[in-house]
Amino acid sequence: MPELPEVETIVRDLRAHLEGQLIESCELLFPTMVRHPEPALFAAELKGRTIEKVSRRGKYIWIHLDGGDMLVVHLGMSGRVLLSAPELARPNHTHAVFLLGDGKELRYSDPRRFGRLLLGTERELVEAGKMPTLGPEPLAADFRVADLRRSLSGRRAPVKALLLDQRVVAGIGNIYVDESCFRARVRPDRAAGSLSRASVERLHEALGYCLRLGIANRGSSIADYVDAWGAKGSQQESLQVYGRAGQPCFECGRPLARIVLSSRTTVFCSR
Repeated sequence: MPELPEVETIVRDLRAHLEGQLIESCELLFPTMVRHPEPALFAAELKGRTIEKVSRRGKYIWIHLDGGDMLVVHLGMSGRVLLSAPELARPNHTHAVFLLGDGKELRYSDPRRFGRLLLGTERELVEAGKMPTLGPEPLAADFRVADLRRSLSGRRAPVKALLLDQRVVAGIGNIYVDESCFRARVRPDRAAGSLSRASVERLHEALGYCLRLGIANRGSSIADYVDAWGAKGSQQESLQVYGRAGQPCFECGRPLARIVLSSRTTVFCSR
């Protein structure tokens, strides 16, 4: 699933090309990808709207429109948002096409169909149960060590389970939790409330480092992820533990351990 670095990469690609553009039309080839409002109303409401800003919140792409609404895109497991010339063939599983004022198409595809398209204000979407209330952004200047410590304090749940909870910290998934825990020298299955102050400080630093590195390398193209131009990222070449179960730890040389936490494969160094 695309996580914060992958979504941020796409948002930065889209921003320069979408802001100020008019949405001429919306063609829904697989209407059930629209979760709010009804697909026909969704398409009708988008026609003629101007894109004012493109931003990210957690793993969500927020396309801000005139009038205060947002076109919200969640990529699920295999979703892609691509800018394309209309004469180019549409890939299989293209589910929605937005024709822009400059003649380009913004295409949304999702072979596994776990993603979703939404239209409305943040408040409307949260109240309708279509979007969760998200926790703090881990790269925001106001996300401090003390904030992370409060979220973990007194909790018996494993560190990884809490970091995957989008209400605790927004945007982090399996890849960057494993990578951050490894960098911080924190076992992902450890009870969150048992971490020392020093461990929380290391974890806070590691989250920022791993996420920024992922953005710098334009995301991890392990399975389906590509940027807004269809190009792969390179962060997968820098991963220390994710996807490397049984292989030697880069630090100590011992085979990396594999367990399942919160229904997710988890890789770490037991040493």
